[in-house]
Amino acid sequence: MSAETGNDTSLIEQAAKRLRQQQSAEPAPEPTPASASAATDAPSAAAEPQGARTPPTPQASPEDEDEDQDRGARVTIDLARLKAEGCVTPDGDRSRVAEEFRIIKRPLLENAFGRTALLVEQGNLIMVTSSLPGEGKTYTAVNLAMSIAMEMDKTVLLVDADVGRARVHKMLNIPMGPGLIDLMVDPSLDVGDVMLRTNIPKLRIIPMGKFHPHANELLASGDMQRLLHEMASRYEDRVILFDSPPLLVTSEAVVLSNLVGQIVFVVEAQRSLQHSVKDALGLLDASKPIGLVLNKTRHLGGDYYYGYGGYGLGGYGQGEERT
Repeated sequence: MSAETGNDTSLIEQAAKRLRQQQSAEPAPEPTPASASAATDAPSAAAEPQGARTPPTPQASPEDEDEDQDRGARVTIDLARLKAEGCVTPDGDRSRVAEEFRIIKRPLLENAFGRTALLVEQGNLIMVTSSLPGEGKTYTAVNLAMSIAMEMDKTVLLVDADVGRARVHKMLNIPMGPGLIDLMVDPSLDVGDVMLRTNIPKLRIIPMGKFHPHANELLASGDMQRLLHEMASRYEDRVILFDSPPLLVTSEAVVLSNLVGQIVFVVEAQRSLQHSVKDALGLLDASKPIGLVLNKTRHLGGDYYYGYGGYGLGGYGQGEERT
């Protein structure tokens, strides 16, 4: 090899050595946008990647929510028996009693949900009462609940609030409790725990539950007010119907009347004394809508007639005693 060639080789080796030294001293290249995106999108077991979006949870329909929240027992109401006793039933024929209760319910629903009329405050809370026992308030409450349950866009919750003489569970042949009183005294219970689901899809029932010596104080408590607010606001399309005690027998009915928006007052023809009716009506807030149902009035053909004063006409029932 010549001296010139050896010099060239030496120069090449020196240049290669300097190149290797420069490469070892240079920092690692920055990741490309593509590689940075891939690193961000890579799953991590410790935490969800920043900026990742989870799909929205499907919203349950009102029917699904009702099934979840009404955890009480499911009961079957004997509709054939009620129909035979002259009551309104969803599967019943078009009868006069059904037509009359349709007329009774219409102004109540208009006051609670109407779009053109001035809505009544808490109008979906409706109390059914009378001056004395045995005038037909429970019969009226049950039939009114059945009729409202036939509405296309409404549901109804029937609450037995007659804490001294509960009758709803007897008329419908359902368990007496747990119910309203248990809900008031047991903080571990929720409304759904005592709300009975029925074979009528849009009808729910809360029975009275066990007797309590301080029922009046329970109904007048702040807990009761909060409970009624929860019942009224849980579903916008729900009517809460209370079968309450008679006004002149116990003080619970007066307490309850101050919590509801509308009152249905049942009067038995040929039995209720005029002064009793006046005294009972005098206990109510006259600023609230109060409709009078005239019960057991003789009609042509011997049937008993139910008139609804102030809002229109009511329905009629058979001749047997009503409670």
